[in-house]
Amino acid sequence: MQPATATLAADGGRVTLSGDWVLAQAPALAGQVERLRPRLDASTVLDASGIGRLDTAGATLLLRLGEDAGDTARLDGLGAHQRELLDAVARAVHAPAAAPPRPNGVVELLANAGKAVENFWHDLIELVGFVGLILSELAGSVWRPRRWRVTSLFFHIEQTGLNAVPIVALLSFLVGAVVAFLGATILRDFGATVFTVELISYSFLREFGVLLTAIMVAGRSGSAFTAQIGSMKAREEVDAIRTMGLSPVQVLVLPRVLALLISMPLLSFLAMIAGIVGGAMVCVYVLDISPGMFMYRLQEMTQARHFWVGMVKAPLFAFLIAAIGCLEGFKVSGSAESVGAHTTSSVVQSIFVVILVDALAAIFFMEIGW
Repeated sequence: MQPATATLAADGGRVTLSGDWVLAQAPALAGQVERLRPRLDASTVLDASGIGRLDTAGATLLLRLGEDAGDTARLDGLGAHQRELLDAVARAVHAPAAAPPRPNGVVELLANAGKAVENFWHDLIELVGFVGLILSELAGSVWRPRRWRVTSLFFHIEQTGLNAVPIVALLSFLVGAVVAFLGATILRDFGATVFTVELISYSFLREFGVLLTAIMVAGRSGSAFTAQIGSMKAREEVDAIRTMGLSPVQVLVLPRVLALLISMPLLSFLAMIAGIVGGAMVCVYVLDISPGMFMYRLQEMTQARHFWVGMVKAPLFAFLIAAIGCLEGFKVSGSAESVGAHTTSSVVQSIFVVILVDALAAIFFMEIGW
C-alpha cells in the first residue's frame, strides 16, 4: 500500500495528490487535508493522477479539498471508475434529508391504544407470576418458624394499620354523612326519609367501608411499599440480600403482605362503623330520626350477610395491593425518576384492580342472591 500524500506546489496554484486514498490512510490524510484547506482558492488545480486506490473514505476527503478549491470538477487525472465513485459519494453527502412523515392522529390513537393493551397484558402476566411466587414462598415458610420475621411483621402492621386509623375513620365518617344527606334529599320527596338508615348500612357494610379503605391503603401503604423496595433496589440492597443467600420475596414481601392481610379487615371494620356513625349523626340532627329509631332499624332491617359480603373482600384487596406495590418496587431501574414513576404506577394499578375486583364481586354476590 502506497502512503497517501497531498502536497501544495511552491507556486501555490497546484496540489499534487498521490498514493492510496483508502480508509487505512484516512487518519494521516485528514491532517494533511486540514492543513491545505485554508490555502486553497478557486484557481487551485488538484492533480489526482498519482492516486492509486480510492474508496469512500478517500473520496470524502477529496470532496472536502474540491469544495475549497471551488469545484470537484477541477480534480485532474481521475480515472473513470474513480470519478463515478466520487460522484456517488458527492450525491450521498449532499442528498437532502428525508422529510419526516406527517403524523396521522387516527393511526397514533390506535397505536397508543394497542400499546396500552400490550402493556396491560404484560403487567397482568407479571402480576400473576409474582402472586404465584408469593404463595410459593408463603407455603414454604408457614411450617418453618425460623423463617418468620415477627419483628418486621409487627412493624408493618403498625405502619399500615395503626397509623392509618385516623385518616380512614375521618374519611369514612365524612362520606357516611354525605351519603345520608344525598339519600335523604331524594327520599324526602317520597316521604321515606326513614329508609336512609338502610341506605347507609347497606352501602357501608357491602361496598363503601371496604372500598374506601382499599383506596386509602393503596395510596398510602401500596405506594410506600414501592418506594421502600425501589429505594433498596436503587442502592443495590436487594442484590446484597441475594448475595447473603436470602430470598428478597421472603425478607421484603412476605412481612408486608401478611401485615396488610391483618390490617385491612380491621381497618375495613373501622370504616364501616365510622361511616354508619357519620350517617347516624345526620339522621339524628337533620332528619329528626331518634338514636333509638336508628338503632332499631339498623338491627331489624340489616342482615349479617351484608357485613360478611364486605369483609370477605378485604383480604383479597389487601393481597392484591401488597403484591402490586412490591412488584412495582422490584421493577425500579435505579434512578430517582424510576422510583417516582413506579410509585405512581403502583397507586394507579392498585386502585384500578381494586375497583375492577369489587365490581366483579358485586355482580357475583348479586347473582347468588347475596
